[in-house]
Amino acid sequence: MKDWLQHLHPFKTAEARRLAILFAIVYFAQGMSALPIQVIAISFKDHGLEADDVATFFLLASIPWFIKPLYGLISDFLPLFGQRRKSYLLLTSALACMAGLTAGFSSHYTYWELAILYTAMGLGLAYNDVLTDALMVENGKSQGLTGAFQSVQWTAVTAASIIVGLLGGYFAEYRNLQAAFAVAAIFPFIVLLMTVFFVREKQVDPKNNGFKEIWAALREGFGERSVWLVAGFIFLFNFSPSFGPAFLYYQTDVLGFSQQYIGILSSVGAATSIAGAFIYAPLSRAMPLRHLINFAIGLSVITLLTYLAYRGETSALFIHVIWGITGMITTLAFLDLAARACPKRAEATFFALLMSIFNLGTLASQNVGAHLYTELGEGPFAYTWLVIISTLATAAIWLLVPLVHIERIESHARHH
Repeated sequence: MKDWLQHLHPFKTAEARRLAILFAIVYFAQGMSALPIQVIAISFKDHGLEADDVATFFLLASIPWFIKPLYGLISDFLPLFGQRRKSYLLLTSALACMAGLTAGFSSHYTYWELAILYTAMGLGLAYNDVLTDALMVENGKSQGLTGAFQSVQWTAVTAASIIVGLLGGYFAEYRNLQAAFAVAAIFPFIVLLMTVFFVREKQVDPKNNGFKEIWAALREGFGERSVWLVAGFIFLFNFSPSFGPAFLYYQTDVLGFSQQYIGILSSVGAATSIAGAFIYAPLSRAMPLRHLINFAIGLSVITLLTYLAYRGETSALFIHVIWGITGMITTLAFLDLAARACPKRAEATFFALLMSIFNLGTLASQNVGAHLYTELGEGPFAYTWLVIISTLATAAIWLLVPLVHIERIESHARHH
């Protein structure tokens, strides 16, 4: 019992606690960056813009998040003022803050001016994400804390999501776009201050900046079979046809849920996922990673089956509570695997690459799920078969676990 309680507090050193606080603040800032989204959408609608114009706006603003491996390469290969992480964190935090403040204190701007400002804000935060993940992998692998650190990160971003849902709705109701941007801009500034006092990084010798070592690490990483096995593994797990837009159609057209209640269900799921993050932190220290992956797949299969009982407001609420917890545990297990698979000295590049593949799998699964739902005729019959297909596809991932050699990845991460 005593050992289990100790696992509940994995950050035993001052260094680990310092990093955990930094990661929490950075990820909370990322979550709060979504604060203007609802206000932007309703403001554009008020000005007569069509839905595709609004969709194009957010697609453009998402571009910085699609090219995250590029930031990793720049950070790994081109130290700024003798540092690979800290200097870039200061620069990109300042960029996100200034873009947000500019939008917050502007009374009038065109569609494209706002697109540029919001994209610049996203660029700063996406770059922050890559740099923070690099610090997480570099420090977490050697201490066996990648899972615990990611629990902190996802708890923070989820907590921010709950606030965004409530505060963003308030700003949207009163069409207060300036206030939404001004509040969102506060958090990159806090990240900047945290970077000044919490990030400690050795200066890189300009005459010996490790270029050859990093290039060798990149070549070794791209040639490492385990990296590509992990990439394929997490892509296929996320690619199992999921609900996505099809689920919204089912909730609205078949069950008759109001948009307000659907939003409440999302907030409930986000809130309970924090419990999942807290559960994963001690689990990541107590269980071998392969057992965690098998456990996570099993949780996903069981929880997906519960969606067959998703028939009304009460059952929906119960299932969202369960999925919030189990979904977070599953996500963190696969992110933990990705972090441990990253080669040393090229952590930023490879973790960003694996996260891009992770996100691509999720996006692809939602599109496939939507097409299946439509092809099956929509309605309860189509929904039931979509749940069954998704469950079977997820269960099939168990067959791939032995091919990934998770024990070797875990051992290599611990000793390097």
